[in-house]
Amino acid sequence: MSNTTTNQQNILKQLLQLPVLVAALGYLVDMYDLFLFNIVRVPSLKALGLEGNQLFEQGADLLNIQMAGMLLGGIVWGVMGDKRGRLSVLFGSIIIYSVANIANGFVDSIPQYALCRFIAGVGLAGELGAGVTLVTEILPRQIRGYGTTIVATLGLLGAIASYFVAELFEWRISYYVGGGMGLLLLILRINIFESKIFVEAKNKHVSRGNLLMLVNNKKRFVKYLMSILVGLPIWFVVGVLITFSKEFAEAAGIVEPINAGKAVMLTFTGQVFGDIVSGFLSQYMQSRKKVILIFILLSLSFVLVYLLAPINSSYTFYIICAFLGFCNGYWTLFITIAAELFGTNLRATVATTVPNFVRGATIPLLAIFKFLKPDMGIMYAALIIGVFTTAIALIALWNIDETFHKEMDYIE
Repeated sequence: MSNTTTNQQNILKQLLQLPVLVAALGYLVDMYDLFLFNIVRVPSLKALGLEGNQLFEQGADLLNIQMAGMLLGGIVWGVMGDKRGRLSVLFGSIIIYSVANIANGFVDSIPQYALCRFIAGVGLAGELGAGVTLVTEILPRQIRGYGTTIVATLGLLGAIASYFVAELFEWRISYYVGGGMGLLLLILRINIFESKIFVEAKNKHVSRGNLLMLVNNKKRFVKYLMSILVGLPIWFVVGVLITFSKEFAEAAGIVEPINAGKAVMLTFTGQVFGDIVSGFLSQYMQSRKKVILIFILLSLSFVLVYLLAPINSSYTFYIICAFLGFCNGYWTLFITIAAELFGTNLRATVATTVPNFVRGATIPLLAIFKFLKPDMGIMYAALIIGVFTTAIALIALWNIDETFHKEMDYIE
C-alpha cells in the first residue's frame, strides 16, 4: 500500500471519528429547528387563531423571542464550555432543546408558544459553537477545514429533513420530531471524549470562560467584535429577506402564491451547499479570509437581485432564494475563524457567543426594518439594511487576522 493511500486513510479516519460526527449531528439538529420555525410560522399561527398582518407581526415577535433565548444561551453555554468542558455544553444544551421542542407541540396560546421558543433558543445556542470548538481542537490544522465541512454537510440533512417533516405532518408533530432527534443525539454523546487541548488547559489552572477578558483588553475586544460583525449579512438574509419571503414576493408583484416554507428550505439548502463549497475552497486556497470575502460580495450581489430585479414568477423567485442561501454559505467558516482567533481558555465562549450574537442581531435588524418599512416600502427598507450590514462585514473582515495555519494549543 502506497504512502499516499495510507495518509488518505489516516485523514479519513480522523475526520470520521465519533466527536466530529456527533458535532456534525448537533448542527443537523440546529438547522432542523431554525428551519422548522420559519416553515411552520404561518400554519402554526393560523391554528392558534391569527390571520392577516398578525402573521407577520406575531411571527416577527416570536422570532425575536427565540433569538433572545439564543443570545442568553450563547453566553451561558459559552462560559460553561470553557469552565466545565465542551462535553458539558453538548449534553446540557441538547436536553433543554429537546424538552422545549416536545413542549412546543402542546402549546395552545401565543404566550406558551413564545415561552417554548425562548427555552428552545437557549438550548439550541450551545450546539454549533461547542461542536465547532471540539472539531477545531481535536483535528490537525491541515484538515480542520474538512472537519467543519463535514459539520456543514450534516446540516444539509437537517434543513432538508425539517422541510419534508413539515410537509408530511402537522406542525405539532414536526416539533415532536425535533425533540426526539435531540434525545437520540444525547444517547450518541455518551461515548465521546473531551478535547485533549482543553484538558491540558484545565490542568494549568488558567482563567477560563471569563467574559471580562473579552472586554478589558482593547485588542482582544476589537478582535471579538470584528468576529461578530463579519456574520451580519447572513442573518439579515435569513432573518429578514427569507423569513418574510411571502411578503417580499407580494411586493415584487408576483401573482402566484409563494410558499414561505419552500423558500426557506431552498435558502437553507443553498446555504449548506455554500458551507461545503466554502470549506473545500478554504482548504484549496489555504485561507479563511479570502473565501469569506468572495461569499460576502456574492451575497450582496444576490441581495440586489432579490430586491431590485424584475421578478415575475415564483419559479424565478425560488431560484434566487437558493442562490441567496448559497452565497451566505460561509456560516460554518465564519464560526471556525472565530474559534481559531482565540486561545483554549476562551475558545468555547467565543465560538458559542459569536454565532448567537449574530443570530440575535435579527432583533435590531427587524426593529429597523419595521421602522423603515411604512415610509420607504418593504423593498427599499430592506435594501438600506442589506447594504449597511455588508459594509460593516467587509470592514470587520479587513481587521481580523488570517487563521488557516494557526495552531490551537495556546491560551489567552
